[in-house]
Amino acid sequence: MRHHWTTMGTEASIVGSDLTAAVIAEVERGFADVDARFSLYRPDSELSRVAAGSLRLDDASDDLRGAYARALAWRARTDGAFTAHRPDGVVDLSGVVKALAMADAAALLDAGSRDWQLGVGGDLCWSAGGTSGPFGIVDPADRSAVLAAVVPAASRRALATSGSAERGEHIWTRLDLPVSPFVQVSVLADDIVTADVLATAIVAGGEATLDLATERWDVDVLTVDRAGELRATPGMRAAIRSAAPVG
Repeated sequence: MRHHWTTMGTEASIVGSDLTAAVIAEVERGFADVDARFSLYRPDSELSRVAAGSLRLDDASDDLRGAYARALAWRARTDGAFTAHRPDGVVDLSGVVKALAMADAAALLDAGSRDWQLGVGGDLCWSAGGTSGPFGIVDPADRSAVLAAVVPAASRRALATSGSAERGEHIWTRLDLPVSPFVQVSVLADDIVTADVLATAIVAGGEATLDLATERWDVDVLTVDRAGELRATPGMRAAIRSAAPVG
């Protein structure tokens, strides 16, 4: 069974052989709730009201303050490469809330299905022990082409790609950091939040953040620089070699 819908300004899909309509509906509701609370494109969202100054952050819901705390924790762990703020100081949690919504959806799908895949805006997570690839990584120079296909190691349950290919230039960077050489970064990890946050952080922070991420976390990484050159960690090279050829 394959189910598609639009959420959070992007396309989403669930694939599984034993999915029920009830589980799919619950997953969709979860994403709709996150979008209604956190979208800065919706003036009625809770986060838009915080940005407009009509709602104090201290008075916001537990969900919003919790997501903000998670984003701040990731900022500290990545030495500031990941950020919860736009350059003008507005709180922007788009770098973490989609992954948090995917993680919540994964828990629902695990409870209701033995074999599933969830894709949202180019990021993927899947069931433990279920079908795990090959998964295609989009070519940042040609969105209709596949840059590489990967078959993750058994423990990996998430693949996130960050850069301009899916959503254009949208990653905020600190002005005191060197300009990153990377236009796209893909991260394989054991969970979608780690994969998504680190992919974004490495695009923003460049070489230093790539080194930090691979030292601090057990992840596999594929980077594409401005010259189109690819670099892969050993685990990512093994995942790419394991994949069937892409025709």
